[in-house]
Amino acid sequence: MKVEDIKNVLIVGSGTMGQQIGFQCALYDCNVTLYDIKKEMLEKAMERINRIANRMIREGRITQEKAQEAISRIKTTDDMKQAAKDADIVSESVPEDPKLKGKVFGELNTLCPKHTIFTSNTSTLLPSMFAEATGRPEKFLAYHFHDIRMTNVVDVMPHPGTSPEYVQLVKEFAERTGLAPIVLHKESIGYVFNYMFSGLFESALTLASRDIAAVEDIDRVWMGIMRAFIGPFGLMDSVGLDTVWHINNYWAQKTGDKQKIRNANFVKQYVDRGELGQKTRKGFYTYPNPLFTSADFLKGIK
Repeated sequence: MKVEDIKNVLIVGSGTMGQQIGFQCALYDCNVTLYDIKKEMLEKAMERINRIANRMIREGRITQEKAQEAISRIKTTDDMKQAAKDADIVSESVPEDPKLKGKVFGELNTLCPKHTIFTSNTSTLLPSMFAEATGRPEKFLAYHFHDIRMTNVVDVMPHPGTSPEYVQLVKEFAERTGLAPIVLHKESIGYVFNYMFSGLFESALTLASRDIAAVEDIDRVWMGIMRAFIGPFGLMDSVGLDTVWHINNYWAQKTGDKQKIRNANFVKQYVDRGELGQKTRKGFYTYPNPLFTSADFLKGIK
């Protein structure tokens, strides 16, 4: 297979990252199928994809015509068999549970063509944790996106059984779709940026869950000192608090660490209320005009 042969992209999971990945691929002339288990999830996903497109138009990054052409290349389905039949590459963004990811890929292995490349957008898991369950470990690797509204950097991370041919193919595919791939030499939990980023999130959650400081004040400290436009809790809202909870809960249960459990429970109270961040218009902040964007949020901090 050559990179130009990758034409049909299957996105498994229509959440925040699935939407962004699908739209990015569609912008670069790929046919995209967005799969999820419920039609209502797919309807919401298309609404959010339209919002992503409109934001990019307002920022002058794409034209109205380009956006409409990209959206026309995206179709949705809740039928996995239909979704898988013509896929050249799969990008998976289901919750951070290796057993669930392995199960999904195992099903896809029976439905996708033999040439289909499998990739996971996992944030903190290692692909080797569920590589064998995919049924085609040599064609499987992690292909991880960050927020495409902010950066074009992506991570390409093979596991020990990934064929170098497919590492190179995914790298070339990333470049073909307007992205800047970082190829890791070996597996690392959290890749490069997320390895550092997760430390920030854990520190912020520890301060908040111990009631050492308010969420807003923790963000004020980070933004005021680092001269950043957003703090860790604003960033968590961007990622999605359901995703933040899944990651924290997985490692809390795996390690039994009391502070990790406390941090996971702190996020879960928001998830239980359906306050998942930007995608539900409410999380640690209320959107579309979160408090941290107001002119006086850092008032008094110089």
